[in-house]
Amino acid sequence: MASIEYVTIEVADTAAADRFYTAAFDLGARVRLREAEAPTTGFRGCTLSLVVSRPATVNSLVDAALAAGATALKPAAKSLWGYGGVVQAPDGTIWSIASSAKKDTGPATRRIDEIVLQLGVADVAASKRFYVDRGFTVAKSFGRRYVEFDTGPVKLTLNRRRALAKVAGVSADGTGSHRLGIASDAGPFTDPDGFGWEAASR
Repeated sequence: MASIEYVTIEVADTAAADRFYTAAFDLGARVRLREAEAPTTGFRGCTLSLVVSRPATVNSLVDAALAAGATALKPAAKSLWGYGGVVQAPDGTIWSIASSAKKDTGPATRRIDEIVLQLGVADVAASKRFYVDRGFTVAKSFGRRYVEFDTGPVKLTLNRRRALAKVAGVSADGTGSHRLGIASDAGPFTDPDGFGWEAASR
């Protein structure tokens, strides 16, 4: 079974990005930073999601991100599926912070239960076949709309690009680099939408 060990966000200023992520989220070794000047405009075709246990923790992480310099894309609020909000880090990465719970059962913490990498793709069915052929195990699949893989430390989902951008609260338009490296025991390769996968280094 193929897994994702960590993702690397490419940023213009690693010191500034490190200060932001230290203040905003406690991501451990699952998210790393490296300097890169690859040109990019608009939506990069992906988002990262932090799944937490309760709305109070969503609010705590959103507030910490905003205080550290993030921009609010969608304020934290209840929805059909739970409670969550979306922010954009100063480096341009879009983060959703969400809980399936709609009511608090305890105080806010900084505990992150899951990190989910959400890729916006042109053809969900074709991308699903591509990943299955490389040893990825499907956990959930909803036709040509959404696929979730069992990928260990960082979960992977495939979404239609326009649908993912809509959920994030941004236009789907964008060109250039995804500014993302995905470290896996299945890499290296480049997928049909140009996402670069790398061999994980310990």
